Amino acid sequence: MGEPVVYKRCGCSGQDRTCLDLADEGHGSWYFAIQVLGPSGRRVRTRRGGFHTAEDAMRAARDLGAADVPGGVSAVCTVAQWLRHWLTTLQPVRERTRQGYADHVRIHLIPGLGLVRLAELSPVDLRRFFAGLAQRRNRYGKALSPSTVQRVHATLRAALNEAIREGLIDTNPAHRLRLPRIRRPYAQVWTRSRVVVWRATGQRPAVAVWTTEHLTAFLDYVREDALYPLWWLAALRGLRRGELAGLRWADISLETRELTVVQQLIHVNGRLRVVPPKSAASQRTIALDTETIRLLRRHQQSQHLKGLDSAGWVFTRADGQPIRPDYLTYRFRYLVAASGLPPVRLHDLRHGAASTALAAHVDLRTVQGQLGHASIVLTSDTYTSVLPELHHEAAEATARLVLATARRTGYRLRKRTIHLRRRPTNRPPR
Repeated sequence: MGEPVVYKRCGCSGQDRTCLDLADEGHGSWYFAIQVLGPSGRRVRTRRGGFHTAEDAMRAARDLGAADVPGGVSAVCTVAQWLRHWLTTLQPVRERTRQGYADHVRIHLIPGLGLVRLAELSPVDLRRFFAGLAQRRNRYGKALSPSTVQRVHATLRAALNEAIREGLIDTNPAHRLRLPRIRRPYAQVWTRSRVVVWRATGQRPAVAVWTTEHLTAFLDYVREDALYPLWWLAALRGLRRGELAGLRWADISLETRELTVVQQLIHVNGRLRVVPPKSAASQRTIALDTETIRLLRRHQQSQHLKGLDSAGWVFTRADGQPIRPDYLTYRFRYLVAASGLPPVRLHDLRHGAASTALAAHVDLRTVQGQLGHASIVLTSDTYTSVLPELHHEAAEATARLVLATARRTGYRLRKRTIHLRRRPTNRPPR
């Protein structure tokens, strides 16, 4: 940061500094110019004016420049300066959350709002910014989803709440901002009719679930893939991709047939990091069936035969190093396309795992523990898009109950009618 420059100017016919009346104390106002970090991260020259004295202008300039120094912000700092400061002073948060905040700040918030003074940021500025954000296209040419816009808003709201706690602003202009409501996509099963439409038009549900037949066909197709046990675990036990990538042999007991989720791998800033699971409920112990144990034993023997020094990782690259979670996404997408099956995401296998468990008549509480959800409501609302056969079973069971009740009730009514007809009465005969 260079030394700020302070000068006086007025609006007299565009004469500015050459105006002879500038020597008068009450004529014109004082300005400053200073170089600060701009939205792009490069230094830009910033000018501000309207100060009554040169001392006031110099003080404001030094306050603005101090925001570029780590640990220093003031009431006159820009939104960009405050956001950078906020990122460096965040309370302990998850690495993935911190990375999300940083991406929102770098990609959206600083380019759109960075030059606005923090104290002057208004709801009008935010309405204009978010209206433009909703029309913005991502790198794939698609408009940003409402959920992305909501997350950017949440990041800004959190940063401005912290500015209130620091005493830099009095109210949060993002607090009452109305954004388009998010409709949670309902997971739809790939029925025969939906597959026909997809093959003809390419249209597909936002969240899709394979039937049991589709899943069986996929597992048969990838049987010779090096990561076959991983796809099996994802499909039958619903582990997240970070949990699968971070799985160690120490977390699996082949004797007691149990798997414990105690960590996950994430990819942040070009590096793999070991972090705790997504939530406290995600730290769980999962029961394994005999077929899964057989697959894991064979996978472990294969690692030994190849001489891989896997450092205890269950699933590795060819050189024994741990797998990046995003590689699993790309690999799964490739295998699904090659198999010719209707498309699903890797994360959608969690939906399928819950549906398959329900089809096998596993109770909802057990499914909740398997998936690592803190609330059974989340399990019921999000991951239990049941398979078509369950709908038919429920319909048949309901009909059987009604018919059985009707038969019992009808029998009793008939018996009561006969009994009443045989009951003697005191009425005189006609």
